[in-house]
Amino acid sequence: MKPKVLCVDDEPQVLAGLELHLRRRYQMLPAGGAAEALELAAANLDIVAIVSDMRMPRMSGAELLAKMCVVLPDATRILLTGQADMASAIAAVNEGRIFRFLTKPCPPDTLTQALAAAVEQNRLITSERVLLEQTLAGAIRALAEVLALTSPVAFGTAKRLERLSAEIAREVGYEPVWQIEVAAILSQLGAVTLPQELLAKARAGAALDDHEQEMVARAPAVAERLVSGIPRLERVLQIMAAVAAPGRRVDSPEVASGAEILRLASEFDRLDSPGVSAAEVVLRLRAQPAHEPELLDALARVRCGTDELQRMPLRALGRGMVLAEDLLLASGALLVPRGYEVTVSFLERVKNFPPGAVREPALVLVKAEPSARARVA
Repeated sequence: MKPKVLCVDDEPQVLAGLELHLRRRYQMLPAGGAAEALELAAANLDIVAIVSDMRMPRMSGAELLAKMCVVLPDATRILLTGQADMASAIAAVNEGRIFRFLTKPCPPDTLTQALAAAVEQNRLITSERVLLEQTLAGAIRALAEVLALTSPVAFGTAKRLERLSAEIAREVGYEPVWQIEVAAILSQLGAVTLPQELLAKARAGAALDDHEQEMVARAPAVAERLVSGIPRLERVLQIMAAVAAPGRRVDSPEVASGAEILRLASEFDRLDSPGVSAAEVVLRLRAQPAHEPELLDALARVRCGTDELQRMPLRALGRGMVLAEDLLLASGALLVPRGYEVTVSFLERVKNFPPGAVREPALVLVKAEPSARARVA
């Protein structure tokens, strides 16, 4: 498939000339002005390069390419102009992150070479970004897996927060959702320093002595230290810090909103317990002035729907299923808590238990369309 190139010029004959010279190598998307160019860009996010004239009515090429940094951040940008003054060139490069600045009339060979270099630059940028994203995703999965193996209670909490905060975020149109999900998972990393008995005690709402309270209070700082060395998680780290310290000043509206979503999800999870309906929990939260009405409405929409529960033997469990109640050993000791999302490692671990060592069947949550809330005794 030919690489997509967006060409912008208010003169039809110039666009026709560009298409004549470039159509053999590239899929050309002609635009007669900035407004049309922005529409094409929004509908073609796989555009690899943009060639724009400088002088156009209503919006200059430099202004357009500056906007394209948001719409198509990876697309390489080339600016054509009949004005070769240094001031325009400097402004264009600074505002629109221009890859090449060419003067008109531009020889076809010069434009062809510049565009070939622009496409290669896009390939390098995209490859590096994909590699970094894959590395980042792998690092997060590894940390989550460590949490699942070392602290099942904390991992169960993390997965519940991840699902609920993401549902609320999507309901209110918060972007990007992945930052909320990652913040929810990584916020529980500090639990690896806490005894499982203390986590279970805190989760049950039991009173903690001064030493236990101090240990729990230090956990968020441990999580922040573990995350601080991972690249591209600056915003995630800020959300985690804002959740851990509600009174801390937050300058970014996006961080403040993300923190409020995760904080609300955490509070819902703390109050949610067997025998208490989601509607009752939401009513309790509405009585607290700390939460935004819009987020509470979103929480009600995503949680007061149908939760179908099924009981099944351990051998029937599959990766990604969510436990709706604590899974206990035959002795009564906790194996994994309610809300735990089944992982491959957990399934392998269960295979090593002798028959009868774990209480069966397990109660599993199956998502259904929101209507009436159903429960299985």
